Amino acid sequence: TVVLDKTGTLTEGRPTVTDIWANGSSPLTVLRLAAAVERHSEHPLAQAVVQKAEAEKIAIPPAWHFQARVGSGAEAWVEDQWIRIGRLSWLQEMGIPWDPSWSERVQNWESQGKTVIGVAQSQSLVGLLAIADPLKPTSPEAVQHLQQMGLEVILLTGDNPTTAQAVARQAGIQRVIAQVRPDQKAAYIRSLRQPRHRVAMVGDGINDAPALAEADVGIAIGTGTDVAMAASDITLMSGDLRGVATAIQLSRATLNNIRQNLFFAFIYNTLGIPIAAGALYPFTGWLLNPMLAGAAMALSSISVVANALRLRHFQPPKPAGRR
Repeated sequence: TVVLDKTGTLTEGRPTVTDIWANGSSPLTVLRLAAAVERHSEHPLAQAVVQKAEAEKIAIPPAWHFQARVGSGAEAWVEDQWIRIGRLSWLQEMGIPWDPSWSERVQNWESQGKTVIGVAQSQSLVGLLAIADPLKPTSPEAVQHLQQMGLEVILLTGDNPTTAQAVARQAGIQRVIAQVRPDQKAAYIRSLRQPRHRVAMVGDGINDAPALAEADVGIAIGTGTDVAMAASDITLMSGDLRGVATAIQLSRATLNNIRQNLFFAFIYNTLGIPIAAGALYPFTGWLLNPMLAGAAMALSSISVVANALRLRHFQPPKPAGRR
């Protein structure tokens, strides 16, 4: 099984704010309050909010007592009021009232594969932000290739189910596990691991680090965070998801090469030692000349090295149906 994170793994990892809805205030006010909090966060969605505010030339006010809520959002003290920004479910848990009439707008955005976050001021929702992060052009091909190799591909994300399903459809992934916290990601990977069943986790963010460490093989995206790369076994320097299939195929080719080398290393000894010991002498009078024995040993080493060097010319097979 290959488990994929969404943001920065399947997608470009460069999200942008596409829509802003204000509840009783102006969209720029919503963006200004959100940027004040998110300026202190390293999350890709937070950076998208700040970049949007800077593009609109908004003066971002200072924020105090910033607190990141892992897997949920962030909050801080801005302009004498407590501002929260993050998942809509988290805001509702914090006691922020929700009007059912807003749900249609949210569902429309999420069906387009956008992530929707709310901005709350004190105990009221002041607005919503829709953030889009397009798929990497190579992600559908990479998923198709992994599936053709007989591997199950799962999308594991902290995003909401509607957005996750929309992204999964674009990528060709059937199984989706959505709205999971970082600790739940690691627990899910642990539940998949069974005897004779190997699990690879592919991710790029700080939130993915526990799951990367838990998997049999952790594969980090090189364009992601240092923490993810430190927790992983393999790093794809280019950030191209097709490298996952290449890494698995190269590993399989290497293991096949090792088996072949073991054969070459032992076949000469298996045949030569009994002859040198005189096993055939009573029947044929054959003995192994020391010069021939030395040549056989040299040939054994040469064949092993020559066979290993074939890996220098390894080319990953292309997915079926593609040139």
